[in-house]
Amino acid sequence: MEMLWWLLIAAASIIPMFKLLPHFGLNQYWALFCILPVGTIVLLWVMAMKLQELEKR
Repeated sequence: MEMLWWLLIAAASIIPMFKLLPHFGLNQYWALFCILPVGTIVLLWVMAMKLQELEKR
């Protein structure tokens, strides 16, 4: 049962990332890195840094 919850949470994070990453200039397939919980955190950090760069322009 835990595996099912893990897959649902992973899918719930991969799908939005798949759509958001191209807006930040990243390849959308990096969203698959969200399968790992640490991967989601790393991608959020990368997106935050890119957002700061975009705001400076």
